[in-house]
Amino acid sequence: MKRAWLLWWCALVSLQVHAMPALPLAEDPLVEKRLLAIAEEVRCLVCQNESLAGSHADLAQDLRREIRQQIVQGQTDAQIMEFLVSRYGDFVRYRPPVKPVTWLLWGGPFVLLGVGLGGLWYGIRKRRTLPCAPLTEQEQRLANELLATPPDPQPPTT
Repeated sequence: MKRAWLLWWCALVSLQVHAMPALPLAEDPLVEKRLLAIAEEVRCLVCQNESLAGSHADLAQDLRREIRQQIVQGQTDAQIMEFLVSRYGDFVRYRPPVKPVTWLLWGGPFVLLGVGLGGLWYGIRKRRTLPCAPLTEQEQRLANELLATPPDPQPPTT
């Protein structure tokens, strides 16, 4: 019984070790709202599959702090996004702009879809136009024998 209590106490203590205090929000709720709107459009550079708003990485916290400072300084959302893009490239945006460098990114899926559908259409069309080769006499005889034999009443068991 003492072991069970000791194990329970260790589990309880370990949960508190990993707990982090809540980070304070901006003093102005409008600043925080703008920060979240911008951070939802930006990719976390550490996690890469998570937005900056949802990431708990240290770099993400630093970037949110930087964005918050720029908002307080009076920067517009476009200026803040331009700052992030100039510093980290178009990769930081979830929706990069359409320009010659990103044409493959925007058009690639449609090109691949077109190639796949074209290949499917070609394959189906070719299959329909292929003539069936007639059976040889030996194949015809074997087919007739197989068709003439009655089926097994019980399938084999394994």
